[in-house]
Amino acid sequence: MNGFFKVPTGVNEPVYEYAPGSSERSKLKDALKELRSKVLDIPMFIGNEEVRTGDVVSLQPPHDIHHKIGQYHRGNASHVQKAIDAALAAKSDWENMVWEQRAAIFLKAAELMSTKYRYMVNASTMLAQSKNAYQSEIDSVCEMVDFLRFNVQYMSEIYADQPPINPKGVWNRVEYRPLEGFVFALTPFNFTAIAGNLPTSAAMMGNVVVWKPADSQIYSAHLLMRIFKEAGMPDGVINLIYVDGPTVGDIVFNHPDFAGIHFTGSTGVFRHIWQTIGNNIAKYRSYPRIVGETGGKDFILAHSSAQVDALVAGIIRGAFEFQGQKCSAASRVYVPASLWPEVKEKLVKEMATLKVGPTEDFSNFVNAVIDERAFNKISGYIDQAKKDGVEILCGGNYDKSKGYFIDPTIIMAPNAKYTTMCEEIFGPVLTIWVYEDADWKNMFSIVDTTSEYALTGAIFAQDRYAAAEATHALRHSAGNFYINDKPTGAVVGQQPFGGGRGSGTNDKAGAKVNLLRWVSQRTIKETLVSPTDYRYAFLSEE
Repeated sequence: MNGFFKVPTGVNEPVYEYAPGSSERSKLKDALKELRSKVLDIPMFIGNEEVRTGDVVSLQPPHDIHHKIGQYHRGNASHVQKAIDAALAAKSDWENMVWEQRAAIFLKAAELMSTKYRYMVNASTMLAQSKNAYQSEIDSVCEMVDFLRFNVQYMSEIYADQPPINPKGVWNRVEYRPLEGFVFALTPFNFTAIAGNLPTSAAMMGNVVVWKPADSQIYSAHLLMRIFKEAGMPDGVINLIYVDGPTVGDIVFNHPDFAGIHFTGSTGVFRHIWQTIGNNIAKYRSYPRIVGETGGKDFILAHSSAQVDALVAGIIRGAFEFQGQKCSAASRVYVPASLWPEVKEKLVKEMATLKVGPTEDFSNFVNAVIDERAFNKISGYIDQAKKDGVEILCGGNYDKSKGYFIDPTIIMAPNAKYTTMCEEIFGPVLTIWVYEDADWKNMFSIVDTTSEYALTGAIFAQDRYAAAEATHALRHSAGNFYINDKPTGAVVGQQPFGGGRGSGTNDKAGAKVNLLRWVSQRTIKETLVSPTDYRYAFLSEE
């Protein structure tokens, strides 16, 4: 088959609202009921095998910790090596498959998620990661489908990007080869779409992958893997393993065929990985690609011209959707004194309407945090604020008797550099600092230097001069910057996502630049009629 094939143009998947009385609401509730009635036995996927070790770990919803929904089979060092071997064994056939055949697999996977498995994918994320129906819809369904469809489009655009000049007698071209070796995908708990995108974006470009998800995301990762298989992904292209991080790292980062890591997680872990790779650099066949998105201490800066209702809505959605467990979640807010009385009144009133509880009750805006470790860390910040005598404007309560529930909490900072203004909490805790209106321009430096991170940030201002000032002054403070909107909710194909400084390498997920990290270019110059004499004209005598 020969042809310059055109892939379907990327179009964002429509978001279902799950309103009362809708058919999608009924279907999703049926899927939740079905999954809650089962205990899934979840294997690792290595080569052509579903590996069950017998060393099982139970899985419970974070909001219903006494109800078992599954168990996964934990692996060991031998399974890491086996996964690498399986990936390398699959490499030749996979990288030599024509690109449109690879594209077809991921386009089919997107279609399966959009239709046949939509409600199961959504329900699995709601249960395993305690996301409400809408948060799970925009993540595990829509963003995952968008990643697959847009990445296929970006892949075709990359391959079509060729040298613009071919002088007479010469044909120049560039081929985009997969990396030599295997790619390691290390994925987080909080976004099923990120967990699916990190291995598939590399695989789409002809690479083979070893994929380790966070333990608390295994339940939904396993469903994605089954969908990829059903879509036609060959054995060994992506190998899904459940092995503890140090064990995986010791083998992966010492392997000569390690070609790159696609990572989302904590800054501390990413820095340790980078250091390990650096220490081992002479062991590798090539310089590994290191792509990572890590933490954030994301801000909202309000100007005195901000619309109060929009600001309050942006604060609540930005800080408390998915319990603040987003790298992009609003965690610190700066409000001018002139606006604060009105903002405070509206904010306290609206916060009182937020319901906290399990995801199966669609009226709950806030659900459980992911696990006991997160619960203890987040509640510890609240306890410390109380000990410090700091004002708790809203919330401040928590309970883990049935699930890991923490009420959405707002702390009033006694100064702009109070602990909870500076440190990443990754939970439903927001801190507000009220500043004097005359200090507007001074706030740029405070916002910029308070945190080591530079992931997302937002400003609210109707005054265009103020918006322009902040946009320029904070240009290095956030990789995703929002004007009059919350600092969360980047959409594939619209707002490529990633940040700099301590927040990662800024290789934007949902953009062509990310896929370019998973290829190695070879330039080919073909001279159609070769010179037969080494002499140039300048050598001739007068």
